[in-house]
Amino acid sequence: MKRFLKQLLGAAALACLAQAAIAAPSYVGVKVCTKCHDLHGESWAATSHAKAFDSLKANAKVEEKKKAKLDPAKDYTKDKDCVGCHSTGFGKAGGYALGKDPGGPEKLGSVGCEACHGPGSDYREEHGTAEKKLLRSQQSTPRKLIAGKGQNFDYEKACAACHLNFQGSPHKAAKAPFTPFTPTVDAKYKFEFDKAVRTKALHEHYKLKGAFEGEPVPKIRADFQKTAKDIPE
Repeated sequence: MKRFLKQLLGAAALACLAQAAIAAPSYVGVKVCTKCHDLHGESWAATSHAKAFDSLKANAKVEEKKKAKLDPAKDYTKDKDCVGCHSTGFGKAGGYALGKDPGGPEKLGSVGCEACHGPGSDYREEHGTAEKKLLRSQQSTPRKLIAGKGQNFDYEKACAACHLNFQGSPHKAAKAPFTPFTPTVDAKYKFEFDKAVRTKALHEHYKLKGAFEGEPVPKIRADFQKTAKDIPE
């Protein structure tokens, strides 16, 4: 009887794990995001994040690699210790995989939309639904709905995962493999979130229409909205 119960509980646990794996949000890629957010995509394409994968190629960023004691003649595009911070969703459902076309329609070989905003498979449809609701009835949708479906609003944590992932980092979640590009190698690698998010490393910001309301709200949102552009009709 005990053996039977153990087998039953084991099967139930496996079923739960399988269900969780099926339910986990996956990455859809830049092309899907920019079907609606085309203006954001255009400005993002000119940023260093959009070109992050190229810096892993042989003979790219030669001086920077020499300073970090890396071989500038080596191709790092298939080095799993490097690719994670130069692509989107590496090692996760729908994310970039070694050997995959870094360009392609998804453009996962870049630090794309979902690197900051989270894997979009589950929440992207909610955006369209919320906008239609706003147009139809002037009612906003609780932001916690899309947060619960995988949209990330903790941008500081997302940035720190790579920019502060070095040995001796003040970021408590820093873990191997560590980046060799540290402030001790060059002062330009000193990362301060509040300053970094106000540089041209990010896409252009546009005024939000109010499709969503309530928490979670990033603390930088109010500042960004003060200078955000109007979306052309």
